[in-house]
Amino acid sequence: MTVVQEQRYFSPEEYLEIEVNSQERHEYIDGTIITMTGGTPNHNQIALNLSGAMNSTLKRHHRVFMTDQRLWIPKKEIHTYPDVMVVRKPLELQEGRRDTVINPLIIAEVLSKSTKSNDKDEKFTAYRTIESFQEYLLIDQYTIHVEQYSKTDNNKWIFSEYDDENATISLTSVKFEITVADIYDNVEFELQE
Repeated sequence: MTVVQEQRYFSPEEYLEIEVNSQERHEYIDGTIITMTGGTPNHNQIALNLSGAMNSTLKRHHRVFMTDQRLWIPKKEIHTYPDVMVVRKPLELQEGRRDTVINPLIIAEVLSKSTKSNDKDEKFTAYRTIESFQEYLLIDQYTIHVEQYSKTDNNKWIFSEYDDENATISLTSVKFEITVADIYDNVEFELQE
């Protein structure tokens, strides 16, 4: 869930100064600073399950980040914090920064009621402007449902969806597989009601 902090234009530099000194996390979208609220136990469990499995498999040639790693999308003037992000080594950082990545290969977002449409539309549109970006996972935290978008060529993406906990998701940009059941391990849907 996000909350608009103030209705005035901030430059990216002003945002970064505020963000570095803040105890809260904020997204920056084309001049607007938006406070990010905390996630639910299920949201965090799903992100942990996926990032842990990815880190175990991919750590030799990739870096896997969860929740707190800032991403800069220059073509859309957005600073954001994806739930899970895989970056091929070496890291590429925003010019003049040591804390902001610019070269994600894979991004996963755990959907909440307040962010679902933004993650599916605006964020995906923005992520696609990043040259290194190849794969996107959208994971529902209220029911078993995962959407996978895999880039096959310039401006071409393949869509797959998974509703069966016994299904296996195979990524196309790296050698990685995970069952839907493993993504949802220890998730208690009845807590959401």
